[in-house]
Amino acid sequence: MKSFLKTAILLTALTLLLIGIGQYFGGRQGAMVAFGFALVMNLVTYWFSDKIVLAMYRAKPVTEAEAPNLYRIVREIAHRAQIPLPKLYVVQTETPNAFATGRSPKHAAVAVTSGILRILDEEELKGVLAHELGHVRNRDTLIMCVAAAIAGAIAMIARMAQWSLWMGGRNRGERRGNGMLDLIALLALIIVAPLAAALIQLAISRSREFGADETGARTTGNPHGLANALMKLDQAAKALPLDANPATAHLFIVNPLSAGAIAGLFSTHPPIQERIRRLREIRL
Repeated sequence: MKSFLKTAILLTALTLLLIGIGQYFGGRQGAMVAFGFALVMNLVTYWFSDKIVLAMYRAKPVTEAEAPNLYRIVREIAHRAQIPLPKLYVVQTETPNAFATGRSPKHAAVAVTSGILRILDEEELKGVLAHELGHVRNRDTLIMCVAAAIAGAIAMIARMAQWSLWMGGRNRGERRGNGMLDLIALLALIIVAPLAAALIQLAISRSREFGADETGARTTGNPHGLANALMKLDQAAKALPLDANPATAHLFIVNPLSAGAIAGLFSTHPPIQERIRRLREIRL
């Protein structure tokens, strides 16, 4: 409950940031336009995010005849989690990873890479798949896509403001006699607003990862399976990063992008060692 409350607060902050930007630069009408823009993006995200992401990574649907072991494990976990069996996909890449997508448990999909099926034993694979179904059960796939859509809208407005600044923009100073203040506000929009949006999005994503770890561990009754899997996946991701779109990095069970110490501060995922520590401390 605490995690869900934190997520709700962060999503609200992200939405208010977008509306506040519209309010400052366009008054009441600007706020309404910003709100409408966010609404349209969220509707598109709600209905089509799963299809977009699966197509982006060329995920292929897999039948039970082609992957009987995968279906057996997912069916068992879905039964324990009391959710419908999701559609299953495989991404052909040696980089081991997995992600879930879909707007609800009834419209969910889980994709695993061919690499992950090769390097994990059954208990570890169960832990990974339970984590992904934990995202589905907790409706994280929808929450994180909405957060990404709003953050993307703020970044888009910031780029528009940057072009406006380069092209001379609106001379608000002539109307208000406050040109320097407006210039500072415009620079803040270009620099600070996207950073704030990104940090809020990261906080949401990290919060949901911890939640899915715990949900998955309790579903299988074996936190150590997921903990061991995370160690393997983290090492493999560093050695063989996935050619992933940064906008979708938050969907994967481990960060698919290579990152140094500084970039790691802005990772969509919590530190692997912290996730493992929390899993080891779970008492069932």
